[in-house]
Amino acid sequence: MSERATREETVDVVWSGSWVAERLGVALEGDGELQELLGLALRRNPKRAHLLVSNVLGKHVPQRPSVVHGAGFELGERVRALLGDREARRAVVLGYAETATGLGHAVADGLRDAPYLHSTRRPVAGVEQAGGFEEAHSHATSHLLLPEDRDLLAGGGTGADASVLVLVDDEFSTGNTVLNTIRALHALHPRERYVIVALVDMRSAGDRDRLAVFAAEIGARVDLVTRSTGTVALPDGVLERGQALVAEREAEQAIRAEGSAGAVEDTDSAPVTRVDLDWPAGVPDGGRHGFTPAHRAALEAALPAMADRIAAELGDAAGPAPRRVLVLGFEELMYAPLRLGTALEAALGADAEVRYSTTTRSPVLAVDDPGYAIRTRLVFPAHDDPADGPGDRYAYNVAGAGFDAVVAVVDSTADTPELHAPDGLLARLAEHTGHVILAVLPSYVPATAAPTGVPGTPTPAPERQEPAVLPEPLRGPDFSSYAPQDVGWLLQDLSDTELEAPTEEREEAIQSGGAHYAESLPVEYQPSAEYQALFTAALEASAARIAHAVGTVTETVLAERGPRPVLVSLARAGTPVGVLMRRWAQHRHGLDLPHYAISIVRGRGIDATALRWLAAHHDPADVVFVDGWTGKGAITRELAAAITEFEASGGPAGFDPEISVLADPGGCVRTYGTREDFLIPSACLNSTVSGLISRTVLRADLVGPDDFHGGKFYRELADSDVSGLFLDTIAARFDEVAGQVEAAAKELLAADRAPTWEGWAAVERISEEYGIHDVNLVKPGVGETTRVLLRRVPWKILAKRGVGADLEHIRLLAEQRGVPVEEVDDLPYSCVGLIHPRFTRGATGADGKAVRGA
Repeated sequence: MSERATREETVDVVWSGSWVAERLGVALEGDGELQELLGLALRRNPKRAHLLVSNVLGKHVPQRPSVVHGAGFELGERVRALLGDREARRAVVLGYAETATGLGHAVADGLRDAPYLHSTRRPVAGVEQAGGFEEAHSHATSHLLLPEDRDLLAGGGTGADASVLVLVDDEFSTGNTVLNTIRALHALHPRERYVIVALVDMRSAGDRDRLAVFAAEIGARVDLVTRSTGTVALPDGVLERGQALVAEREAEQAIRAEGSAGAVEDTDSAPVTRVDLDWPAGVPDGGRHGFTPAHRAALEAALPAMADRIAAELGDAAGPAPRRVLVLGFEELMYAPLRLGTALEAALGADAEVRYSTTTRSPVLAVDDPGYAIRTRLVFPAHDDPADGPGDRYAYNVAGAGFDAVVAVVDSTADTPELHAPDGLLARLAEHTGHVILAVLPSYVPATAAPTGVPGTPTPAPERQEPAVLPEPLRGPDFSSYAPQDVGWLLQDLSDTELEAPTEEREEAIQSGGAHYAESLPVEYQPSAEYQALFTAALEASAARIAHAVGTVTETVLAERGPRPVLVSLARAGTPVGVLMRRWAQHRHGLDLPHYAISIVRGRGIDATALRWLAAHHDPADVVFVDGWTGKGAITRELAAAITEFEASGGPAGFDPEISVLADPGGCVRTYGTREDFLIPSACLNSTVSGLISRTVLRADLVGPDDFHGGKFYRELADSDVSGLFLDTIAARFDEVAGQVEAAAKELLAADRAPTWEGWAAVERISEEYGIHDVNLVKPGVGETTRVLLRRVPWKILAKRGVGADLEHIRLLAEQRGVPVEEVDDLPYSCVGLIHPRFTRGATGADGKAVRGA
């Protein structure tokens, strides 16, 4: 299709970016086609409020399938002309999930002889991962590479023998994602040449210069092929004004929705019928595991008959023949629905207008205005049991678009009860069209994952085999600022992986069920000078009290579990305590105790690979788990359940699940240094008081079944590191408190130390009294309250009336984040932090502070 014909399809009387441009001053500057290709919309995002919406991609804006496929195909032809026929035959095309999976496939079509692979956010049981990477600013960041042919990305060799790699994305904005991908793949399979393909190049001048520097850095040629070029002009303050505008519009829409909630329309939903496409055997449903030229030929031959089956189903519907038909794909499943759409265009001819778009994970504000790119939004629950948990999904510009029929195309993995539920996708579509047709493609499973060797045959994951060699612990100074003898980290180093997400984005994803807290990291809190001074003062004031608690818990452990226990701290809050316990044992008794740090994740259990490593190197009966403090006892329960599950699954037996803690204000454990709830200064900071190590990370694309959980070493924060200061200040008081510790330990060993679970009862009471109804959002104790203020979206703080200096840092942090502090009586803790119980994007103001009374 010619560029002129494509432009005729995208020209509109009103530019679909004018609404945003008029209100925020955002402008697209570039060649004459730019506004025809792109519109503008808004989203609530702390990094970038505006969203470029493509008119020819087929994701958010329904477009003629031939236009969508033609846009990618023409880019592929340009790449072929750039490379020449010989090099084009040796090229491999890689597209990005989810938005560019169909575009990348169309580019491969234009190259004609190139195999195609796209990244995916869906792990597939039994399929080995060949790589992965992060897209830091995406709504869903994790990308997996799961080729059936493990040599596909290798390109047949290295150096001059390797094939050209063509990377395809919908837009080239900063270049970070693509360049990071090239860097990672180049380290595995070096090539002399890469080609980056995008519909639009929207880089700034600075980002454009980076491409040449990057190419020189890796010693390869990097070409860029795009359809249109320009930049986005953003006036000062546009982010704040955009966030305020989104919040205002969402509030208005919520009020309208609430006002119409009781209204019931007396209309019948459209019928939903299923069509059997007779999908060609052995042809993958897309490029998740690779798509070869042979697959392409088989699909091309089968497309006309499949389109005829859809056309016949459309003709069987009651009433007049549909004049306007939408073929709706499903998230990453873009190419197969697109090609069904092109074939349906040919089958129906002038008798109908066929459009194509897909559902998406990405939430965008809808505004019913011709000058805005996203006019309407359908919301429905995910229906493919996603690995990152349930959550809302969206279809844009479908409602109110006048489609007589919608052909929904999904793979068999997504043909679930949720798809057919009363609030599912099919029901939502049936509210806005006269006929819904469901076409289900068989989800392709590579032959390498099927014991029968038959492609497309589902199979359970093979029985897990113990790895021949378990990974070794990480130690400072290569990983952490602690001395190597202080602790061995049973973690894998993810320092070069972009894992951080803004606090508000993480909270929304966690509470909506769209992500688990361990799948990303909060942005590291950098304390103000005032807060840093408060930490230093608190450390000096509490050092003797902490030294007393360290000595007491260590002496108790040595008496009951000695003489040479193996300390295993729960990373990362427990790790400074484990180091201090090790130092006490060495200082007072001359013992050189082993100390390791291990990951445990609420809701997902303990690192089983780390437990196997410990069992291979020590007697499990000698292992003593160490943590900083207890709140309501969730981790205490988690550890007990995890050890039971580990042994039931065949893991080595003998681990004692009891935790030894510095402070047990919740009454959850038997072995502790104190049950007072006071400020432990290590709770005041994040990595800079924990050896510069992040919270632990557990995500399927990064952590395999035989890998340690992940963590990051923030080397760049070395100038702010107070980990050594914290340890040395407390250890300096050991001799001072030694006599008191001896008496306290004897008293504890003779006392009834059975857990009372007083804290858990208080948490349940607070959860109900404050209308939260979720104990996970109630964080008791000074340490947990500090974490809420540093890493989550706080709602309010409950402070025990009369508590003074121990809560100074809590009051300071609460003031900085605009969080009310409520003084209460009858509290077993010094304070309790309440996470916002109904956190949505409207739960914080434009400045990111908590909304009072929300």
